[in-house]
Amino acid sequence: MTTKPLNVALFPQTIKWGDKAANIDTILQLMPTLHPDTDLLVLPEMFSTGFMISKDKEEVRKYAERNTGKTIDTIKALAKTYGIAIAGSFIADSGGLLYNRAFFIEPNGEETFADKKHLFTMAGEDKTFSKGSDRLMVRYRGWNIAMIVCYDIRFPVWCRNRSNEYDLLLAVANWPIPRVSAWNSLLVARAIENEAYVCGVNCKGTDTNGFEYDGASEVIDFKGKPCGIRQESSDIIYCSLDYDKLQSFRNKFPAWADADNFIIKE
Repeated sequence: MTTKPLNVALFPQTIKWGDKAANIDTILQLMPTLHPDTDLLVLPEMFSTGFMISKDKEEVRKYAERNTGKTIDTIKALAKTYGIAIAGSFIADSGGLLYNRAFFIEPNGEETFADKKHLFTMAGEDKTFSKGSDRLMVRYRGWNIAMIVCYDIRFPVWCRNRSNEYDLLLAVANWPIPRVSAWNSLLVARAIENEAYVCGVNCKGTDTNGFEYDGASEVIDFKGKPCGIRQESSDIIYCSLDYDKLQSFRNKFPAWADADNFIIKE
């Protein structure tokens, strides 16, 4: 069976820090404007709140939800209504612990979650959130898709595509301008070394500490080349990912077959 191209849309959303209602409303207004052939919409890290950390953990908890809260319920309703999958991350409260939780919601209601593995210690994320232990993996419309959150992309072992277990890596972020050149380079590196498409989605806006974000987002192909097309009117980046071209390249240049075997130990 031939696997069809996957039509992705990346949304470098302008986030209003701490204003969940406004950020969710931004997505509600976005949905009717998407290209009708879109299969997957990718939102930034913590799209509904912005990257929230505080010395007072209870202050952040005010923004947290369970997997059945308003944020995910809204995403599930939109995925069903528009017939597309939606991915991103949000602040989750589970068993009294807070997590930076990635989600992949399918139009049929299937939902997959995984918590950010590498917490950004330089900003104190580890003081507010608990780390995850599993990388999000899902099969959608014939594509194997992995997903990571922001700082995770700096760690190639965690992102490693062993035996071509994924075809597409999603990376969602709140990555500020002073370090954005690293973000752009890491997207390319992860695509080349893993012989896979990479979709990196960053946000726009200014956070509560005054750091600015420019929305640097891109689709990188398996050779490390940018292949997204930015729609000037909405800033959405579209790309049709070609499964046959990906597999052809892997067969022609099977670097993946020479990769080192390893086990990640905590």
